[in-house]
Amino acid sequence: MNPSGESTIFIVVVVIVVIYLLNSIKILREYERGVIFRLGRLLGAPKGPGIILVFAPIDRMVRVSLRVDTLEVPSQDVVTRDNVTVKVNAVIYFRVIEPRLAVVEVSNFLYATSQLAQTTLRSVLGEVELDELLSQREKLNVRLQSVLDQHASPWGVKVSMVEVKQVDLAEQMIRAIAKQAEAERERRAKIIHAEGEYSAAEKLAMAAEVIQKQPAALQLRYLQTLVEIGAEKNTTIVFPLPLDIIASLKGALDRASGNGKP
Repeated sequence: MNPSGESTIFIVVVVIVVIYLLNSIKILREYERGVIFRLGRLLGAPKGPGIILVFAPIDRMVRVSLRVDTLEVPSQDVVTRDNVTVKVNAVIYFRVIEPRLAVVEVSNFLYATSQLAQTTLRSVLGEVELDELLSQREKLNVRLQSVLDQHASPWGVKVSMVEVKQVDLAEQMIRAIAKQAEAERERRAKIIHAEGEYSAAEKLAMAAEVIQKQPAALQLRYLQTLVEIGAEKNTTIVFPLPLDIIASLKGALDRASGNGKP
């Protein structure tokens, strides 16, 4: 082989090696990690961020994002503990904290997390009553987050927050809840009215005791009433008559009728 042919082959080999090395260069962003399989075996630690070398076909890289991801759980038919059927949807915030587990332990951690969220939503909310579901949503959110995080942690997934977005009730149940709320308001109004009557009766009893000790106070009250009536510019005339005079007149009439009998 002549020297020119050998130099051509050398140049071709060098070009192939350079192209192979250039194709082996991979750039991972700050929020990305690369899980490397070399000849089918998992390497020790994820690569990145920055520039890494992946020597194909010996190496195979799987990119995993470490950013917080949002997963919307579709509406689920939930039967509460008091046998009320509702439709509930939720949103889940999670992120991958261990890329190796997210790739090795589960085939698709996004799909697995979604299915786990749906089943957990039905099971946890099915253990509570409707009133608790409507009034203690923050408590249920914390409970859902704890259960999901416990089951997703072996996959290298951290569930940071769960929020129940909407609870849809049947029309009949909405009317029943409205009637219950109206009845509760009426009950409170009656209790408040009764408490007011009781307080007024106590004050009247105290006023009666004061008037009984000071009979002149009753006459002053009469005069004050006349002043209030006169201020309205009407033609009504009120003449206060003491009750003891009526009693005296009645006694005199009784005695007169007794003396006139044969």
